[in-house]
Amino acid sequence: MPAVLFDKILAQGVRAGQIPAKTQSARTWFRNAAKKVTIAPSTLMQEDRTQLKNRASIGKMYFFYYDPKHKKTLPYYDRFPLIFKVQNVPGGFHGLNMHYLPLPLRAKLMDALYDLASNTKYDEGTKLKISYNILKGVSKYYKPTFKMYLNDHVRSRFLEVASNDWDMALFLPLEQFEKSSKSNVWKDSRSMVGGR
Repeated sequence: MPAVLFDKILAQGVRAGQIPAKTQSARTWFRNAAKKVTIAPSTLMQEDRTQLKNRASIGKMYFFYYDPKHKKTLPYYDRFPLIFKVQNVPGGFHGLNMHYLPLPLRAKLMDALYDLASNTKYDEGTKLKISYNILKGVSKYYKPTFKMYLNDHVRSRFLEVASNDWDMALFLPLEQFEKSSKSNVWKDSRSMVGGR
């Protein structure tokens, strides 16, 4: 993941005795640290170009730019999704766009998703063992995040987020909602899952 930003937060966490993703207290620490960061999506995409991928892999986390085909009829959409790729479909893919959840529900979903990690090393080989059927049994909070993306409407390469940076990426204030405010989007998502 972008070396400069995440290495800085990681170094602060290590000094505070926190190891990413290993414990609930570490997850909370890194999420809180990320909430305080101010960075533009364009800056994030340029920080570490070695992490830019031409394709997204199932079970990995990515940032990318997106311009929906039906944006004129959508009530709102996110121009800079943060997704876990779930599955390929003809002409595109399904992903969990974490930006559609308010931060407390985002954390609850992520905590449930950690149970799907392929290993607990949180290294370059770590990914989620994920599918739509698995999601239905893991957490109700996935529902507002499950979106379809068309390959020919992706407007950038995919910026892969390393597994030990998932909690930091999760809480960066980078959602880019069009046609509605994030508070309205999150209100709709809370209604969908019956959460607060």
